[in-house]
Amino acid sequence: MMKKLKLNMPEKSLGYLFVCGGIILLVVLLGIFPLYKYNDNNLTQIKKLENQLVAQKELGPIYLTLSKSMEKKEASLLPNPQKTTISREESGKFQDVFKTITGKSHLRIVSLTPDLSKLTGSPPFLLQSAVLRGEFANFRKMLIELGELPYLDKIEEISIQQFPDSMEFRLKIWVAIGG
Repeated sequence: MMKKLKLNMPEKSLGYLFVCGGIILLVVLLGIFPLYKYNDNNLTQIKKLENQLVAQKELGPIYLTLSKSMEKKEASLLPNPQKTTISREESGKFQDVFKTITGKSHLRIVSLTPDLSKLTGSPPFLLQSAVLRGEFANFRKMLIELGELPYLDKIEEISIQQFPDSMEFRLKIWVAIGG
């Protein structure tokens, strides 16, 4: 048969023991466990914030350079001068001006030739054929500067060909000639 466990404790003390054990269990369940969960959530949030802080420190200089470049950026307006003509005597200056513009744009002139077959009589325009080599971004700069010339009537044809070392640009430029 089963033996009874005999404790030499008064019943009152045993009751106090259960009551104190219950209080301790309540303190653990209602106080310490939620506090542990709260601290665990705080640690997770702290780790996320630390990761964000590291990312901000790494991306901060990039943000500053981008914001400074946006402040310095000017409104890029294309030139649109009043159209005029150039005299026949000064029409030869176009080649010098064209060489200067291509030099500033870091393009290389392969050839620049006027079309003399169109000069019979008194034509109001002089056709110039140009072949250039360089990078496309530099070609864009050159076109913008050409647009500043008041006696440039139009660019009739642009042909672009890619080569291994650079690009080749062929242009037909009409220069307005006056009496």
